[in-house]
Amino acid sequence: MKIATWNVNSIRVRLTHLLDWIEHEGPDLVSVQETKVADESFPKLNFTELGYSALYSGQKSYNGVAIFFKNDIVVEELEPPIFPDNQKRFIAVNMSGVDFVNVYVPNGSSVGSTKYQYKLDWLQVLIDWLKQRLKKNNKIVLMGDFNIAPADIDVHDVERWKDKILCSEGERNIFEQFKKIGFCDVYRYLHPCDRNFTWWDYRLNGFARNWGLRIDHILTSSVMTPVVTKIGINKSLRELDRPSDHALVWADLIT
Repeated sequence: MKIATWNVNSIRVRLTHLLDWIEHEGPDLVSVQETKVADESFPKLNFTELGYSALYSGQKSYNGVAIFFKNDIVVEELEPPIFPDNQKRFIAVNMSGVDFVNVYVPNGSSVGSTKYQYKLDWLQVLIDWLKQRLKKNNKIVLMGDFNIAPADIDVHDVERWKDKILCSEGERNIFEQFKKIGFCDVYRYLHPCDRNFTWWDYRLNGFARNWGLRIDHILTSSVMTPVVTKIGINKSLRELDRPSDHALVWADLIT
């Protein structure tokens, strides 16, 4: 099984990029974030023509998440956690006995702000939901844009980002809570020393300079970690015309 996660930063703008990648790679499941489109305007038919079904939860101009999967695969959509508000940041399915959870974690704006506290609270709701879900099904893959660089190795310039949003102690501490309840950061598990990134700011020619952060992740529950054989970051999508500011993260699983 091949899975992937990608913050497309507008599915309408990046539609051709996503369709081309799916047609070339033939993944079993793809989760995307920041679709930035209301459900009634979601480009579902484009994926149907490729042999994929779609579940999505969106809102106009902001946020939005979706999961694509091959038409011959039966999935069940899962009930979301009860978050502080109705922002469209979460969607999850059970496919072949495995829960696939797609999240777009709030950015947090700046450390100490009300948006920062909202981010930490949102993540705590997610963690509590996962704890309960693990009691029903211990096969969970959690993926998406976490807006957290878990460690200094995930940051291009440690001093520049020290105590800043995406790299703060509070954010990293709550990321560690995923590990405490049994989840593994699979990229770091399989590539303990690699210094690769998934996001580069559009400004200051960040991608060309490789001024990036690793903030897009695939986490697996303990029983799922051994079935992940490969994981990688597709930077070629970031090199295209009008790219997303994020790279796609993919993984191969034995099922």
